[in-house]
Amino acid sequence: MTDTKGQRQGILGNLVEFGEMIKISHTLFAMPFAVGAVFLAFSQYDPQQISSGWFPILQVVIAVAFARTAAMSFNRWADSEIDGQNPRTAQRSIPAGRLKSRQVLAATVFSALGFLATCAWISPAALLLSPVVLIVVLGYSYTKRLTWLCHTVLGTGLGLAPVGAWLVVTGDLNQPVPWILGTAVLFWSAGFDIVYSCQDIEIDQAQSLQSIPARFGIPKALIISRIFHGIMILTLGVLCFVLAFPVALSLATACAAILLIWGHLLIRSEFRSLNRIENPLLEFNISISGLFLVAMVAEVF
Repeated sequence: MTDTKGQRQGILGNLVEFGEMIKISHTLFAMPFAVGAVFLAFSQYDPQQISSGWFPILQVVIAVAFARTAAMSFNRWADSEIDGQNPRTAQRSIPAGRLKSRQVLAATVFSALGFLATCAWISPAALLLSPVVLIVVLGYSYTKRLTWLCHTVLGTGLGLAPVGAWLVVTGDLNQPVPWILGTAVLFWSAGFDIVYSCQDIEIDQAQSLQSIPARFGIPKALIISRIFHGIMILTLGVLCFVLAFPVALSLATACAAILLIWGHLLIRSEFRSLNRIENPLLEFNISISGLFLVAMVAEVF
């Protein structure tokens, strides 16, 4: 009885550790754009369908959860040696020995298969495109070894979420709306990833890893981040134009612009203490994604 209980505690402990490793809380800024895209698609095709169409939301949530878990698990597995040499990441689960590499790799395989199965459940088109998504979200982990444009690969992976959500509802990707929204998410997340990477500039340079901060230095990297976020706002402006300037989405875009300006002012004030910006960045991301979720839901109701 004691052994069984101890084993159960070990399993639960590993699950908790795994959840912390893949930063489940960060789903709060990745998921809302995907779920919001479902509502936006309903608003453009059949607003009445949402009353009996909650199934697509469930499908999107499951697919995004599996894809994100696969991506984060694989990233932690692929970067475990690099993480072990970085003081900021040395206490992550694998380098610290709290989880084994094979456990994390097994979770990656399970999550990837779960994503493929979910896509098969959604539609043949979703299943056909699912390997492309996996190539992007898993391949990102190796891009820092190849190119300083790695941030845009991460952004592409996140930007595919609303595109896929649109496909779940409509089965059609010929409309510009999902691609415009996905592009906005791409530049939004890539811009913040550039700032986040500033924390590791010395380690990246020492290990010959590629990133915009490592390539251009922190001052120029922060300028590029601002440019990316400017492109995000412009892209959202185009989206509002295409949709005939819906009130909620237009207000969300304006609020996002204000939040981003505020965020970059904060980043500039913390220029010499970038190790303190991780939590503020998360808060800004959650605020912005939450704004757009509310705005896109409002398009239906």
